[in-house]
Amino acid sequence: MIIITGSADLLPDHRDEAIRLGCEHSARSRSEPGCIAHNCYIDGETPTRMHFFEKWIDADAVRAHFAVPESGAFIRDIGKMTAAPPKIEIFAAEPIDPAAG
Repeated sequence: MIIITGSADLLPDHRDEAIRLGCEHSARSRSEPGCIAHNCYIDGETPTRMHFFEKWIDADAVRAHFAVPESGAFIRDIGKMTAAPPKIEIFAAEPIDPAAG
């Protein structure tokens, strides 16, 4: 499984539009093959910071996601609404059974 986390520090005047775009992007992404989860959240401590959390079945699904023209458009559009370039981290992960200690 691939986990992607990201954040963007939104310019206050663009906050509402960025949230709308983030929610649209997440909803569209959830319909893509291999997407397990894709959501955006506003930070409870910093209301102009938006976070993303994504889970994908494998690296091929992530590559396909980033190749979708709408994904590139979202990255460009959200980048125009931020105080600094958005941050992204990508992790390979495997589930751990907490009961199997």
